[in-house]
Parts: sequence; C-alpha cells; structure tokens
Amino acid sequence: MSTQKKFRSPTPAEVRRAREKAGLTQKEAGALIGATLRAWQYWEAGDRKMDPAKWELWQLKIAQK
Repeated sequence: MSTQKKFRSPTPAEVRRAREKAGLTQKEAGALIGATLRAWQYWEAGDRKMDPAKWELWQLKIAQK
C-alpha cells in the first residue's frame, strides 16, 4: 500500500478564495510563492492550472502568517 500523498491542482475558484481569505492582492499572493502577477491571473481565470507544488507551498506559507 502506498503512503504517498496525491497532490492535485486547485480549481480557479479555490485559488481566488484562498487569496481573498488571506487578504492579499494577486500580485502579493504571487510574490509570496515566487510567481508573477500574470501567472496568478491565469490561475484564477482558469487559463492555466497551478502546479500542485505551488499550491502546497501557498498553503504552507499562509499557515505561517
């Protein structure tokens, strides 16, 4: 049996909700995880999927705030 956790990309709605809950602008949210404003805009618009590693990093960083 595998104990490895499966990671997934968040939905655009999850990305937006998480950012708004943190009280950050798109630019601030991107900077927190080493992403550009444009990348964050793509993720929220659903034009691109956020890499699961970036999503995990986001969750870790926000938990420390």
